[in-house]
Amino acid sequence: MYIRHLQVTDFRSWDHVDVPLEPGPSVLVGQNGRGKTNLLEAIGYVATLSSHRVATDAPLVRQGCERALVRTAVVNEDRELTVELEIAAGRANRARVNRGAVGRPRDVLGILRTVLFSPEDLVLVRGDPAERRKFLDELLVQRAPRYAGVRADYDKVLKQRNALLKSAGKKRGDDPYAASTLDVWDDHLSKAGAQLLAARLNLVADLAPHTAEAYAGVAPDSRPAHIAYRSSLGEALPEGYGEPSGERADPERLAEVLRVALGESRAAELERGVSLVGPHRDELDLVLGDTPAKGYASHGESWSFALALRLGSYELLRGEAGGEPVLMLDDVFAELDKRRRARLAEVALGAEQVLVTAAVDEDVPTELTGVRYEVADGEVTRG
Repeated sequence: MYIRHLQVTDFRSWDHVDVPLEPGPSVLVGQNGRGKTNLLEAIGYVATLSSHRVATDAPLVRQGCERALVRTAVVNEDRELTVELEIAAGRANRARVNRGAVGRPRDVLGILRTVLFSPEDLVLVRGDPAERRKFLDELLVQRAPRYAGVRADYDKVLKQRNALLKSAGKKRGDDPYAASTLDVWDDHLSKAGAQLLAARLNLVADLAPHTAEAYAGVAPDSRPAHIAYRSSLGEALPEGYGEPSGERADPERLAEVLRVALGESRAAELERGVSLVGPHRDELDLVLGDTPAKGYASHGESWSFALALRLGSYELLRGEAGGEPVLMLDDVFAELDKRRRARLAEVALGAEQVLVTAAVDEDVPTELTGVRYEVADGEVTRG
């Protein structure tokens, strides 16, 4: 899989730019603030319908404009598809494939798959659990696009159930109608949550060996790294779920376990007005040796773990059906020592397409120079 052409209009700092691309390494060089990262962000948006830098779409639209357009021509096994996304802050986005409208923007998911490593990835190690849940869900959607709908359904049910918990809790008394209604929402939440939870558990089971191997490659002198899924179900989670050698997670079995857990936590949930059990309360544990990485890992170890998560994701996706992902490395070589640079360059050389940004040529390993683009003064010029 590779991107043959990228076009953006009124996206971030760009009013308009066309960039023809090729398989293999491509390097975008330019001073900071010239818009290199914005181009990778646009590509990543086509793959995930989200930004790795902001939580909402509004900042993606150039100031003073009503909408932004991103168009990519994606080649996968000799078949080319053109994906166009119209991003309109405050309104519904639109999508086209080969100039034909699709029902929903998320219908384009799966056409392009990407793995992006950027300085913002330190938040995967040092940030809140929500950052790691987002990492899992975005990887899950790239692996199987249907989970975008599963996640949307779960979020919708969770919002409705929380609203009911909040209103029922304020009454401070028995309310048969509220109790029966909560029973219905418990059923909805357990079914939607079980689908998402099972997918995450199976994803972590598959991702863990790749992450451990990647970490050993970039930090061979460090303690071994491993990842594990920590569910709000606690000991009620069936044994072996989420472990590489364990049983594959079964959504039907998890739905029943979730339903029981919701019933047991109802009193506490009514008191607090929020749902206390479900995938929205879960965590991806990152561990070095016997120590949590968050709060204990050094700066170098944190960088290595973040890199290992991305390299592990890349190896996982490239080994499955759907096309090898495009690898994007956003201004990261300057932050890495010689060993980590060499390991990352080694992986990148094996990619069908790798896009690299850097402030100066010296930041990029010589083996990745490939096609060079100069980014300056609102233009992208091939060198």
